[in-house]
Amino acid sequence: MRKKLNQLGYLGWIIGVSALILFGCSSLRHELFQSTAFDLGIFDQAVYLISQGQPPITSFMGFHILGDHAAWIFYPLALLYKIYPSVYWLFAVQAAALALGALPTWHLARQAGLKENQAIAIAFVYLLYPLVFNANLFDFHPEVIAVPLLLAAILAARLGHVGWFCFSIFLVLGCKEVLSLTVAALGVWLLLFEKRRLYGAIAICAGVSWFLIATQLIIPFFSGAEAAAVGRYSYLGNSVLGIAKNIVFQPGLILGKVFSLDNLGYLVLLLAPVIWWLSPQGIKLLVGAIPCLALNILADYQAQKDLVHQYSIPALPFLLLAVISSLAAGRGWLQNKRAIILWSLVTFLSLAKFTYFGGRYLESIDTWQATKQAIAQIQTKGSVYTTAQISPHLSNRKLIMFTNADSPPPDLNAFNYVLLNVRHPGWSSNREFAANLINKLKNNQEFQLKYQRDEVYLFVKVS
Repeated sequence: MRKKLNQLGYLGWIIGVSALILFGCSSLRHELFQSTAFDLGIFDQAVYLISQGQPPITSFMGFHILGDHAAWIFYPLALLYKIYPSVYWLFAVQAAALALGALPTWHLARQAGLKENQAIAIAFVYLLYPLVFNANLFDFHPEVIAVPLLLAAILAARLGHVGWFCFSIFLVLGCKEVLSLTVAALGVWLLLFEKRRLYGAIAICAGVSWFLIATQLIIPFFSGAEAAAVGRYSYLGNSVLGIAKNIVFQPGLILGKVFSLDNLGYLVLLLAPVIWWLSPQGIKLLVGAIPCLALNILADYQAQKDLVHQYSIPALPFLLLAVISSLAAGRGWLQNKRAIILWSLVTFLSLAKFTYFGGRYLESIDTWQATKQAIAQIQTKGSVYTTAQISPHLSNRKLIMFTNADSPPPDLNAFNYVLLNVRHPGWSSNREFAANLINKLKNNQEFQLKYQRDEVYLFVKVS
């Protein structure tokens, strides 16, 4: 008992340090103006509006946040904004959720019969998996909250705690509508391979029901359109049900997409950090990862085929289960703690994007001070028009839009502030578009130039 407490204490320190590192990195990226309106600005504005008792209709998209991914988890998150409205709450929640995934991972390893050193090694495998670090850097996404919850649900099912199991999958479903497919697949695995019929039935029913409710009722009602990602599968159809129908009845449509070099490269990246576990013993545990992998493989969107973005996060718990199962069966190429951690460290150093802090994230450092000073002069909750990168720093307000060269605003007079960076106009804009806006605003009697430095301009509406 004493030894177990010491192990948990050691694990607690690892989790705490990891959470601080993750929080520090995401916060630093934000401070360097590398976060964007899509998606951090969207979620920050929605949570802020909920905390103020206002409808969370995000001006970046033009509709209610539930019309995006039916993610009701933003409502409990808004309680934090009632303490103090700040985007850093989202970074803290994300860092804590990702770091805490190591705790149920350790318990699953011990429950499977792994030695204490091996269980600690598996916790390191999880924390050093490059996707954990990279997803944490890429703004904020509520599905990261589902990672420890999925692991907790699996642990609860194996320990026979039906209440905790139901609570865990309930929260998972609230993070993003597509996670309902992962929950349903988890149910299939529990039913067929774990022989836990009650838990499997609960997960299957909950997953399928929420998928239909979210995609066919909630999202269309609040957005007036199909689920946002449908366009990435346009070759299969223009609706969720149409895509599902074509996958079943016209499988030939997907053959050319499945067998491609992009998908091969994606699978290599995904498996590389845990490739040493490969054994038939662990393959069946990947059933729960099938929806996530299928969606990424079939998508016409390159960001779903890398370890930089969050799209592969739902597959991670099942990769860890496969590792644990192989080790428990005495399979896998690596068995001792030191070798396992060393391999994880090598793949982390190879695939984690910490190097961005020495290059990509410093691209706009030359205007950093000017931008901070300009933002400091926006002291009201008036409407703002600014760049995609500056938007998340000002999204605690009802109306904010970002500059888009392909879709200029219909009326600049609708805004109280216009903040532009001509030198670094943002990913959706360009220097010519920004310069033209500057000229228009200088000739607009409704606006006054309040701040100018290093090609950063702040205009304030005077009437």
